[in-house]
This record gives sequence, structure tokens and C-alpha cells, in this order.
Amino acid sequence: MSVSPSLTPSAPAAAPATGPTQAELLDFVRRTAADAELIASLPLDPEGRTWVRLEGPGGSEAWLIGWPPGTGTGWHDHAESVGAFLTASGELKEHSLTARLPTDGWKTLELTEGIDRERRLGAGKGRSFGRHHVHEVLNESTEEHAISVHAYYPPLPQIRRYSRSGQVLRLEQVERPSDWQ
Repeated sequence: MSVSPSLTPSAPAAAPATGPTQAELLDFVRRTAADAELIASLPLDPEGRTWVRLEGPGGSEAWLIGWPPGTGTGWHDHAESVGAFLTASGELKEHSLTARLPTDGWKTLELTEGIDRERRLGAGKGRSFGRHHVHEVLNESTEEHAISVHAYYPPLPQIRRYSRSGQVLRLEQVERPSDWQ
């Protein structure tokens, strides 16, 4: 006896995204990082990160960021925003988690083994990421500033900051745009 596959109507097409995609954000940060005059215009502080807000594509939020030697972001996410970043000069290192974490209702999580990833992003290298991407970005150089371009859509509604000890990730703080603008 042969069985014919049953045919079901296809699901309606998903509504188009209202803002730029991860690929479009990555394309934007690539083009922006290639603007040597813009990159050179960023004031660099030897003590702390500096940043200038940029006009991103399609209503996105974008930033040009200077990283003195030895600085980093600490572990954080970008809530519901997708994003992309690219190193314009110097080198940045990204530690990230491959697992999607619950978005609410927790303060401490024990992470499973094998979910850590590490990337080195030299000048001209970048990446995009989806919602709830948890990572930290570092300039491990002891001598050289790094400069990067970042874009997020929708504009960041909040950033959750975490501390990490071994496999334990702890929610420490929730920042809103008024905290960094």
C-alpha cells in the first residue's frame, strides 16, 4: 500500500520586517567603518571609552565607539534589538553565549558547558547578532586604541548587565537609554 503525502495549505507569508535586517545593519557598519575621515574624527580618551551617536539606517540606533587599551563592556545583552558591529581599527575580542537565555524572571543562571564562544575581530571584521544576544567585548591590547561601529534595531530599549563567575551568570543591572545618552 502506498501512502500519498497529505497537502496542506501553506501558511501565510510573514509580515515584512519594519526595520533593517541584521544583514543590512552589518552592511551599514562596514560602510561606516570604511569612512576614514569619520573614524579619525572620534576623540579618544586614554582612560575610558568614548562614543558618538550616528544616524543609522531605517530608524536604527548607531554608535562610533573608541576603546582605550584594556577596556571592555562586561557581559550584557541588547534586549529585543538585533544588531551588528565591526572593528574599524585595532582589534576587539568578543566572548558570547550560544544559548538563548530566558528574557525575564531570573536573577541567577547556571550555564551549561560548551556554550561559550570567542571571536577576535581585527580591523574590517565584524558580525551581526539576533535578539537577546549575550556577550562582552574587550580591547585586550596594552598599547593600541580600537575603534568600532555598532548599529541596533529597534533602538535599544534597555541593556541588561551581568556578572559572571565560572558557569554562573547573574543579572546585576538594567539600564535604560537615559542612562547612557
